[in-house]
Amino acid sequence: MSSLVNWLQLIRLPNLATAAADPLAGFLVVGGFGTYSNLPLVGWLVIASSLCLYAGGMVQNDVVDFEIDHVERPFRPLPSCRVSREVASLVAGALLVFGVAFACVASAYVNKMAPACLGVTLAAAICCYNRYAKGTRWGPMVMGGCRSLNWSLGMVAAGSPSLPMWMIPCGVGVYVGGITLFAHDEVSTGSRKKLFFGAFIMLLGLVLSGSSPLFVMEMKQPEFSIWLTEGRLIMWYALWVVLGFYILARCGQAVMNPVPHRMQAAVGNAIMSIITLDAVMVLAFCGEQWAVVVLALLVWFVLGRRLAAAT
Repeated sequence: MSSLVNWLQLIRLPNLATAAADPLAGFLVVGGFGTYSNLPLVGWLVIASSLCLYAGGMVQNDVVDFEIDHVERPFRPLPSCRVSREVASLVAGALLVFGVAFACVASAYVNKMAPACLGVTLAAAICCYNRYAKGTRWGPMVMGGCRSLNWSLGMVAAGSPSLPMWMIPCGVGVYVGGITLFAHDEVSTGSRKKLFFGAFIMLLGLVLSGSSPLFVMEMKQPEFSIWLTEGRLIMWYALWVVLGFYILARCGQAVMNPVPHRMQAAVGNAIMSIITLDAVMVLAFCGEQWAVVVLALLVWFVLGRRLAAAT
C-alpha cells in the first residue's frame, strides 16, 4: 500500500483529474453534445492519452529534479529513496509512449492525423519543459503550451473546430502559464512583483478563453448549442466572472503576504479551478448535463489530494 501511495505522489494523483477534464471538455464542445449520452470510444482514447502523457510528465519531472528535491523537497519519493530513480525514469518513458500510442489509435479511429500529431507534439513539449525550459523565462510559456495542446487534443478528435473555438485552448494555456510563473518560488518567500505578474497573466487567460462563446455567437456558428443562445449569456458571464474573481482573490492573498503556505494554497486552488473552468465552458456549449459530468472530476481532485499534493 505504501508503494502505491509513493507512485500516486509521483504522478500527482489529484492533478490527473485536470488532465482528464481538458480533452473531455474540448471533445464535448466541438462535438456539440447537447444532452448526456455515452461518450464515443475516440473520446475515451484521447482522455487515456492525456492521462498517460500527464502522468509520464510528472514522473519525469521528479527524475529531472532529483538533485533539487534533495534540498527543497527531501520528503518526495525519489530523494527519500522510497522509489528508485532508474525505475521512475523507465516508467516515465513508458507512460509517454503509451500516451502517444493512444493518440495514434484515436487518429486511426477518426481517420485523420490531427490527434496523432498533437499527441506527439504534446509528448515532445512535456520533455522539453522538464529537461530544458523549466526554471527559464520560457518555462511558463512551454507549460502553457502543453495545456493548450491537451485541450486541443480533445477538440480535433471530435471534429473541425471553428476559429473562435481555438480561443479556448489558447486562453487555457495563458492561464496555466500564469500559474507556472506564480508557482516559481512557492517553496520560499516569493517576489510580490513576480506573483502579481503571474496573477495578471492568469487574468488575461481567463479573458481570452471566456470571450470565445461571445465570438461564436456573433459569427452564428451552426454547431453552437442552444443553451447559451436562449438569453443566458449574461448569466453565464456572471458565473465566469465570479469564478475568476475567486481564483484571483486567493492569488491576491499570496501577493499581500508571499509566504510558502499562502502561495501553495493559491496555486493549488488555481489548478483545481481548471476543472471548474472546463465545466463552465462545457455549460456554455453543451448545457447542464455534461457540465455536471466534468464538474464531478472535482471529487477525484479533492479525494486525491488526501494522498498526494497538487503542487
